[in-house]
Amino acid sequence: MCLSIPGKVIEIKKDGSCVVDYEAEKRTATIFTDDIKVGDYVIVSAKVVVMKIPKDQALDYLNAIKDYS
Repeated sequence: MCLSIPGKVIEIKKDGSCVVDYEAEKRTATIFTDDIKVGDYVIVSAKVVVMKIPKDQALDYLNAIKDYS
């Protein structure tokens, strides 16, 4: 089982990819939909954006991880 951590889209490139910021690192992922924008929080699997999640849910999840560690 994998644990997916939400990341924030900080850049969208012309080639259909984006840069996702995970605070500790930044990674590139491919986007296959038109609804992803800079500032959105996303879940990435195998370098592909698989879902956009609401900001409040992403921040709640990230805060819970910080509180746990």
